[in-house]
Amino acid sequence: MRTDFAVVLAAALLLHTFWRNNAEHASKGPCRPGFSQSFYSVLISRDVLQGQGIVKGATLSSQRVKFDDCVGNDGVVFQSSDPVFSVRTDGSIFAQEEVASLDEPVQFKVAASGPHTKIWETVIQLAVTDLPSLGQNENEVTEEEKKQKEKKEAFQTPPPVIMFSGSRFNSTKGHRRQKRDWVIPPINVAENSRGPFPQMLVSIRSDQDQDISIRYSITGVGADQPPNEVFSIDPVVGKMFVTKPLDREHRSSYHLRAHAVDMNGNQVENPIDLYIFVIDMNDNRPEFKNQVYNGSVDEGSKPGTYVMHLSAFDADDNTTANGMVRYRILSQTPHSPIPNMFTINSETGDIVTVAPGLDREKVSQYTIIVQATDMEGNLNFGLSNTATAIITVTDINDNPPMLTSRTFSGEVPENQVDVVVANLTVTDADQPHSPNWNAIYRIISGDPTGHFTIRTDPVTNDGMVTVVKPVDFEMNRAFMLTVVVSNQAHLASGIQSSLQSTAGVTISVQDVNEPPYFPTNPKHIRFEEGVPAGTSLTTFSASDPDRLQMQQLIRYSKLNDPADWLSINRTNGQIVTTAVLDRESVYVKNNIYEATFLATDNGSPAASGTGTLQIYLIDINDNPPALVPRESQICERRNKNVNGVNITAADADTDPNAGPFVFELPNFPSSIRRNWTISRISGDYARLGLRYQIYLEPGMYEVPIIVSDSGNPPLSNRSVIKVKVCPCDEHGDCTTLGAVAAAGLGTGAIISILICIIILLSMVLLFVVWIKRREKERQTKQLLIDPEDDVRDNILKYDEEGGGEEDQDYDLSQLQQPDSLEHIMSKPPGVRRVDERPIIPESQYPIRPVVPHPGDIGDFIHEGLRAADNDPTAPPYDSLLVFDYEGSGSTAGSVSSLNSTSTGDQDYDYLNDWGPRFKKLADMYGGGDDD
Repeated sequence: MRTDFAVVLAAALLLHTFWRNNAEHASKGPCRPGFSQSFYSVLISRDVLQGQGIVKGATLSSQRVKFDDCVGNDGVVFQSSDPVFSVRTDGSIFAQEEVASLDEPVQFKVAASGPHTKIWETVIQLAVTDLPSLGQNENEVTEEEKKQKEKKEAFQTPPPVIMFSGSRFNSTKGHRRQKRDWVIPPINVAENSRGPFPQMLVSIRSDQDQDISIRYSITGVGADQPPNEVFSIDPVVGKMFVTKPLDREHRSSYHLRAHAVDMNGNQVENPIDLYIFVIDMNDNRPEFKNQVYNGSVDEGSKPGTYVMHLSAFDADDNTTANGMVRYRILSQTPHSPIPNMFTINSETGDIVTVAPGLDREKVSQYTIIVQATDMEGNLNFGLSNTATAIITVTDINDNPPMLTSRTFSGEVPENQVDVVVANLTVTDADQPHSPNWNAIYRIISGDPTGHFTIRTDPVTNDGMVTVVKPVDFEMNRAFMLTVVVSNQAHLASGIQSSLQSTAGVTISVQDVNEPPYFPTNPKHIRFEEGVPAGTSLTTFSASDPDRLQMQQLIRYSKLNDPADWLSINRTNGQIVTTAVLDRESVYVKNNIYEATFLATDNGSPAASGTGTLQIYLIDINDNPPALVPRESQICERRNKNVNGVNITAADADTDPNAGPFVFELPNFPSSIRRNWTISRISGDYARLGLRYQIYLEPGMYEVPIIVSDSGNPPLSNRSVIKVKVCPCDEHGDCTTLGAVAAAGLGTGAIISILICIIILLSMVLLFVVWIKRREKERQTKQLLIDPEDDVRDNILKYDEEGGGEEDQDYDLSQLQQPDSLEHIMSKPPGVRRVDERPIIPESQYPIRPVVPHPGDIGDFIHEGLRAADNDPTAPPYDSLLVFDYEGSGSTAGSVSSLNSTSTGDQDYDYLNDWGPRFKKLADMYGGGDDD
């Protein structure tokens, strides 16, 4: 089945008028490559045909197809999809073949391509009209008549009809042409239409509707897909409608498919693709992303300097004037130095400077109102919006710092540091607390030895002249400094330093009473230890630096003497010993004894200085050696692997008054040399061992040894080493029993100790078990009181007091249960006593918490009471109790003679409130009459 389409003349006129207006409007804007229209409707006057058809090469209409590639259209070529009709390079439409007639509209594609452009396409529709040819009758018809005719036909002709047709037209030879697919021109609908709705868009019909009944339908987004029912179609006549206003910003186009089926639902025609484009209307204002924009520009910037960028978005179509935004500046505040310091690029929104004279010190900020207007800035038709641009003039270092005075002065006492002696003030017009304002001070002359520095106050920017090295009045009574100030940042290009950036500073030094000083401090001397008290060691004198003052007297005193070995003469500083100097004293470190002395003058005020005396003590042989170690152990028999104990000696003296040492065994007692032997290993070590074939009982032995040093003369010392003799294993180590035996304990004592240890451990274990069992019982019973004090439901035994003389002789067998009572009671098998507890499951009593809360005690008691009242297994049991005869002759009367004195009815209903134990009494008496 063919799918050729034809559009009637009235629709062609409407489309022709619409696209012509669009083309004229588009021509006013900037150049955009492509066809001026995406669809051309070309009307061919019947005068051109003259009843003879179309001749090959004939121009069909004076209307031309307009195409522009914006580079001159050089090399542009048009290609047609129809072999009969095409377009020349000048845009005129002509016939490539002879055509006998044009009874129905013809539609074909035209593609334009060239070396400077991509492939662009448009659709051309040819239709025959009865209007006179524009070339022949244009002079005969006035302009007003043509407008009236177009207006009349535009509003009176029916909407276009899209047909499912089976044929198009015949060729000159009369044979039927081959089927070709048609390109359906888009249907254009203006957004925000006011109706009335539904508004008809197009009529669709099949050329087979004369033979069969056809039903039409449309599918796609806007029809049967969300948003549904935007478009509808009359299923019988095929008229398609739009049912509501469209919004291009919400959806700019719709793609629908038209279907034609018979009454049985069978497809009659192939579906047709319908493209509906929403024509944009200028219904959206430009919107700035921000209401306030912040920008900055350096002061002193040249004209044309970029400042900032503003942008506005228009939701309308940006390919039309509706969405083309233009910018302009409405106002500038303040107007200094001129009202128009800035301009804005109307298309890009970039703000630049247009005039010199930006000075932050005069105007630090500008406020600019910017307006954005669509319709390419047309204030009569476009919609506008405004935003605020705040431009901050940023500081540059165009103002050098200037000292407030050419000279400054100050004074400082000698020998003081970290003292501010002068304050330099400066002014700077640049932005405070910025690198352009921060001052840096330098001393360029007058202080070659570096006694002063200038620090900058971070708050006030002042320069603080500070002493960093003590000054001496006797050396320099005054300093003449030259100071220069600059900024942390370099001066801007073209800015020169000011003469006021340099100043002179005079610093006067004040003389003060300086303390005496020791020329040699600390002072070193050497002496042998052991010098007697009263020995003069040296003279430790001090000097007074105040040479310009009158002669002052210096007095000496001792400040620190750890061992109290020295004294000093108050007037001349002579040092004399007061005790024997001992190199081995704890106050001597590395053979040096150190003492500190004080020298004080008589100035006003008095001043004092300290000096340190270091005495190097030369060692003499005044300490005998001592044996090391003092205790050891050895095997009872000589072992081939371990032959003895290694010993050495310690001497407080140093070489040559210490080692090597000589170790000897004394001659008395004789058993020492008989049992022990000592051999030299090295100069400082020897070995003590048992002689061969000597066996000693395990135990502790004291072995005296004589140790001598190498001094001149040598010193000796008789020392005793305690040696533990014990049985050893194969490795030469004492066994455990052997070590104990060597300590003096026998086998019996060792066994006794072990038995005591076992008994002690057993007692501890039993105590732990008892504690755990007691804790377990407490957790199981869960009573508020101690289990031994619990008296609930327990039988308490008291001392019997007897029943009188007549009650002394009784038969205990009568208290047992008699066999003759079987007719009184009937018990199930297995019950031996009448008053036995019932054999039923026991009731559950509340469990007491391990650590009860004081407020829960009352609740626990009441819950336990209720459980006991309702527990049939708790005594007294509800059973028959048998008692025996208790004797006769009682002086008491029978209680059976007591009668109730109540003459009226008595209410026993309260027995029901006494619990289950009084249930039988309540059943017997409650609610009944007195018997």
